[in-house]
Amino acid sequence: MGNQDTVILLHGLNRTHHSFSKMEYSLKENDYNVINVNYPSQHFTVEELVKQYITPVIHACEKECKTKIHFVTHSMGGILLRYYLQFNSLQCLGNVVMLGPPNQGSEVVDKLKNVPGFKMINGPAGQQLGTTSSSIPQQLGPVNYPVGVITGNRSINPILSCIIPGKDDGKVSLKRARVEGMTDFLVVPYTHTMIMRRRYVIEQTRHFLKNNQFKTAK
Repeated sequence: MGNQDTVILLHGLNRTHHSFSKMEYSLKENDYNVINVNYPSQHFTVEELVKQYITPVIHACEKECKTKIHFVTHSMGGILLRYYLQFNSLQCLGNVVMLGPPNQGSEVVDKLKNVPGFKMINGPAGQQLGTTSSSIPQQLGPVNYPVGVITGNRSINPILSCIIPGKDDGKVSLKRARVEGMTDFLVVPYTHTMIMRRRYVIEQTRHFLKNNQFKTAK
């Protein structure tokens, strides 16, 4: 890995590593070593996904890396990272950018988790992302490492948006994307599904990774 900082990408629920292809290319063009993790988001609980797919990647990277390890996550990927860091230390941890994270859960899960077909589509982990006290997001504490959150305020799913109080990106409200202890917060006019592929979001992500803050608008 040489002297390059490393960025680990963690995609969201019902997605694959291909969703981060543009982000991966841009980060590599800017001299980062990039590890774009692929994991079966629909087949296991949050705990099992972290144990089987996230932990081995981080441990392997930590052994080889001589510089900082940064993270960029989308949606549930942010919860997987928070869960890992709740119980594990990472001495070379750099900066973290979370895109559309359900940091305080999503009302969509509260309302639909018992609807036939929801679990089949979203898997065990999808069932854990609600807003009740028993949900995984609500059981995680504040972050004590540099985190920049980027979330959207546009939706292409009016049905789901009717379930979510306040402004939202079609899956998560602006309010519930926030996490106690975060370093910076940015709202962009994009949807939950495509936020990671937007050029402006990629530019802001790179800026936070380098400067520990988002670029202010001119």
